[in-house]
Formats: sequence, C-alpha cells, structure tokens
Amino acid sequence: MTLPPDSTPAGRVVEHLGVSRTHPDEPLLVVDDLKTHFKTDRGLVRAVDGVSLSMRRGESLGVVGESGSGKTVLSRSIMGLLPSTAVTSGSVRFAGQEVLGLPDKQMRHLWGAEMSMVFQNPLNSLNPVMKIGKQIMEPLKLHLDMDRKNARATAVQLLRDVRIPEAERRLEQYPHELSGGMRQRVMIAIALACGPTILFADEPTTALDVTVQAQILDLIGEQRRDRNMSVILVTHDLGVVAGHTDQVAVMYGGKVVERAPTKTLFANMKMPYTKALMQSIPKLSDPSHTRLSSIPGRPPDLVHPPTGCRFAARCAYARDKCRVAEPPLEQADQPDHFYACWFPVGSPEFQERDSELARIGEIPVGIEGAS
Repeated sequence: MTLPPDSTPAGRVVEHLGVSRTHPDEPLLVVDDLKTHFKTDRGLVRAVDGVSLSMRRGESLGVVGESGSGKTVLSRSIMGLLPSTAVTSGSVRFAGQEVLGLPDKQMRHLWGAEMSMVFQNPLNSLNPVMKIGKQIMEPLKLHLDMDRKNARATAVQLLRDVRIPEAERRLEQYPHELSGGMRQRVMIAIALACGPTILFADEPTTALDVTVQAQILDLIGEQRRDRNMSVILVTHDLGVVAGHTDQVAVMYGGKVVERAPTKTLFANMKMPYTKALMQSIPKLSDPSHTRLSSIPGRPPDLVHPPTGCRFAARCAYARDKCRVAEPPLEQADQPDHFYACWFPVGSPEFQERDSELARIGEIPVGIEGAS
C-alpha cells in the first residue's frame, strides 16, 4: 500500500484509551451485568437483562439469537448508541476504562477511531445525497486530521482493501448507484477508515445472496487478522458464526443462555434453545420439499418476562422447575463453556424426556436428533 507523505495509514490504531498499553492476555472489552431497559407506555422493556462477557484484542465473538433477543441492543449499548428512553446499568470497560454512561462528547472520540459498527442495512445507513468518497473521507478528516488530498488517497486505498473495483470512480458515485454487496463493502470501508480496535458487525449479510454473504464474511475476517482487530458479529444464524468467530454467545429474552468457544459449542451444545437454532438451519442433505424446522411459539414479552427460564414455554423438555426458577449460567465440563439450563442436552432428565417423546411420536420441532 503506497501512501502520500505525512498521511495516516488506513488501519493504524488511534490510541485514545491506551489500547497499546493493554497486555495481550488482558481483556480488551469487559461487560459486567449490563442491563439496558427502555421506557415505554406499556412499561419497562428489559431488552438486555444482565449480560456479562469479555474478549481480548484480535478475538472475534458471535452474538446469536432470534429477532428480539437483545443482540443489536447489546452492541449499541456497548458503543453508547442508545435513544434517550434507554436506562442502563452495570459496567462496560474498554481498554481498562469505564465507558458506559460517558457523555456523547467523550464517546465521539471513540466512535470511528476505537469502536466502529457495520450496520444492518447499508442503503439506510449511507447518506443518499452524499457521494461515497465524501462519506469515507469525513471520519478521516475528523479523527485523523487529514487534509483533503491525503483523505482522498486513503479513501481510494480503503475501497481497494475491501475489493471494490475502479475505486477512484466509485468515490464520485452515490449509494443508489451501487449493488447491495458493494454498498456493504463501502460500509465496511467507512468502519475501518480510522483503524478501530473493535468492530461491531450487525447482521452484515442481511438481504445479500449466499455468494456475496460468504465474500463479506471472509472480507471482515481478513481485515480482522490484518489489523489485529476484535470483531463482534451479530447474527440470527449459527451457521454464519461457525467458521468466522472464536467465541459464541447465544442470547434469548435479553440474556446470554450459552457461551463457549465456537468449536466447543458446536461439538457439545448444552442449551436446548441453542440446539433448536442449529436444527433450524436448512441442510443440503435433506430431500427436496423437506419441511423446514422452526422453533414453535414466540419470544417472551420483555415488559412482563415469565418467571423461571424464559425459554420454558417453547421448550419440549421443560419441567416444573424450569417454570418457577431461573437457571444460572453454570460451567460445563469444558473450560470457558457456560450454559443456563436445569436439564441440559445430554443430561439424564433430557434423555428420559427425549425417549418419552420418541415413544409417542412427538419429536420436538427444531430439536430432532438432540440426544
């Protein structure tokens, strides 16, 4: 990559919070008992209700769950991108310093330079009346104090980094002139412009065809490795995180119900909800016209969440205890594997119930082959 004199390389980390002084073995991000509630006419919506997690520099974390599970609100809470109706508590420590509740004036020094987000819908996120070049150059001028010439040269290189052909010509185009995949690449270029330490990718492959989805995910992974950048990938699809993350946190009803290294999770899922998400992924080996698996019922009302396990009403393996007592996150046999279930997959109670269902011919939708 050839840069103009005195310019800042695209990808250089801007050390606002002493990230360079963070020891490699120390967590870059630590979230402790984070709660984000929203005031509404119906009452308080508990969108994120006591989430704890951590990650090191260069790691990737997948946050998985159905719509309404709290994934996006979690990432926006960490970044401080919440409306005035939000009420937060707990702790979010980034590079050793508390950032939860910081005023916008202080957070602006972090947005773009330390934390960036690739939003779900690039057509809505990009300014439709501003050329692509100006949208990429804006954060470079603001955070890195580049002049127009250097900012333009860096913007061209960023577009090349995300594999957009004819990069100089694209700077003069508007978002509507690009395809969906190209717009998402532009969003990634903007997010990477100031060399952030952590990137939040919120459903970055929504509405893209399968081939383009794979290209976008590979691109984010490549940039993560090249820049030693942490990535939090928010998605509803367990299949997406399988080959693109180091850790997985499964969310349901505003809570983390299972957390583990990616390989461990796929080899030994404990939470029936996690298993149901996995079984709902279509399989190429299934015959044509095979009915797709789905999880019956609906997610819980987070204004009036149910007592006990929030998945109990939809779980074929739930017992009386599940409906009256909320299970804590417990450690599994493997290190760093935690789950919240009284009768996890593979337990004697689970297998007993599985046998009962098999005898009466009621294999739960989404849990086939769970035992």
